[in-house]
Amino acid sequence: MAMSATTTQSFLLNNKTTHPNHHTLKSTTHLHPSTTTYKSISITCSAATTTNPLQTTSSDRVFNFAAGPATLPENVLQKAQTDLVNWRGSGMSVMEMSHRGKEFLSIIQKAESDLRTLLNIPEQYAVLFLQGGATTQFAAIPLNITTPNDTVDYIITGSWSDKAYKEATKYCKPNVIWSGKSEKYTKIPDFESLEQTPDAKYLHICANETIHGVEFKDYPTPINEKTVLVADMSSNFCSKPVDVEKFGVIYAGAQKNVGPSGVTIVIIKKDLIGNAQESTPVMLDYKIHAENNSLYNTPPCYGIYMCGLVFEDLLEQGGLVEVEKRNIKKAEILYDAIDSSNGFYRCPVEKSVRSLMNVPFTLAKPELEGEFVKIAGGEKMVQLKGHRSVGGMRGSIYNAMPLAGVEKLVAFMKDFQAKHG
Repeated sequence: MAMSATTTQSFLLNNKTTHPNHHTLKSTTHLHPSTTTYKSISITCSAATTTNPLQTTSSDRVFNFAAGPATLPENVLQKAQTDLVNWRGSGMSVMEMSHRGKEFLSIIQKAESDLRTLLNIPEQYAVLFLQGGATTQFAAIPLNITTPNDTVDYIITGSWSDKAYKEATKYCKPNVIWSGKSEKYTKIPDFESLEQTPDAKYLHICANETIHGVEFKDYPTPINEKTVLVADMSSNFCSKPVDVEKFGVIYAGAQKNVGPSGVTIVIIKKDLIGNAQESTPVMLDYKIHAENNSLYNTPPCYGIYMCGLVFEDLLEQGGLVEVEKRNIKKAEILYDAIDSSNGFYRCPVEKSVRSLMNVPFTLAKPELEGEFVKIAGGEKMVQLKGHRSVGGMRGSIYNAMPLAGVEKLVAFMKDFQAKHG
């Protein structure tokens, strides 16, 4: 979102978004400023005594392993609750305020500023807060940076990259240079062996496949310096540091790691903006959104506000380096439980590319899957059923999933195996 530093600073100075009790809100107990006290859930694991705000949850909340919309940090939800009716003394909710008023401008500008800090986004990149989900970007990307005769390359590592490729066939000439379909999307290719198209406009990847649990641990480099790398990062966005300058475009739906559904974030190199195909709908034209600072029409205001609270929270946790450390620990615990089960549980994904965010696994006795999901739900662990296209189980352990949630799931898995193994 293009704006001068002076403008940004003036709004931030006049409309501070830091709550006076912000550090109190991050305490272990997370007390809402009312008479209600939230008790920690009783579970038998070491994480129950930690003071990290991500490790506890109120007794009336479940551990939500959904792939998206996904769990949000409880302290962020409580902060939003505090400001729900009257944001910062403005006399109105964020849901009611004008998207062109100074109050909301301070919110969206602070959100962008914090996101730039989190990902170290250079000035030569625009940040856009859009609508329509990442799926809309499957069309917007070729419409904005190709002509109908341009060739582009796609690496197909799962359902979402496959859908992106199919959508691109309508607007340019996409070429599949590798597909993992024959091996049920359990691998990522060796980049050195890829036969890239020399004059491709862009090379597209899905950085983390939500359904199949395959994640790029490194990223390919286009062989032509004029070819840009494009990545759908919806399900691992802000889960770890990323070198933004490796990419021409990064796009992500917010509903996995950084907010509620309804917000789509696009980070795009500014020199790629302004060459949209003539038939590009106005709402898909990056130039329109960049020139209007994501305010061409009414944006998903409340969703952007929630993203801003999450960005602020991630910064307070120490940034994405620290966030990644926690995500690695959670994933290791869950994968270790699967791998040490003597085949009772199995993750089909090649170990070197297993996702830190989405952990698919199956039971040696498929007939027990329904019972597994049902009993887990009774223990306040929900949305563990795998995607309908692949079956089995899937535990999505995004940033906001507490370590306690993963430890409780692992304890349940071991108990379930002891009873049914």
